[in-house]
Amino acid sequence: MSALRDALRDLSDDVFFDLLESEEAYLLVLDVPGVSAESLEVAIEDGRISIDAQREKDPAGDYRYLEENRSLFLEVDLPLPDDASDAGGEATVDRGVLELTLPKRGTGEETTIDVVDEDAQTG
Repeated sequence: MSALRDALRDLSDDVFFDLLESEEAYLLVLDVPGVSAESLEVAIEDGRISIDAQREKDPAGDYRYLEENRSLFLEVDLPLPDDASDAGGEATVDRGVLELTLPKRGTGEETTIDVVDEDAQTG
């Protein structure tokens, strides 16, 4: 988990995020203004979270750019927390806010293990 927090702190100052944790999952909330689900790609592979976003940026009406400081692209590569699962993640984007839920491993259903009495079998 500390590797993910360190990587998030190393992001550019213009990338706004929140990282939350519950008993069952992590929730990464990342501002991606001007991005839609069609222009956003989120992948988890080899213990890494990859977020690639492209913002729609068309000047309105007869306007043209005099100065352009807002990037069209956002590429984020983060380590997956050690106890997070690489399966079952969910991502939603609403009004330029990405919410990525990463379930923790071992928080699903309880597994019961049968215990065999070796003494009863040898008697």
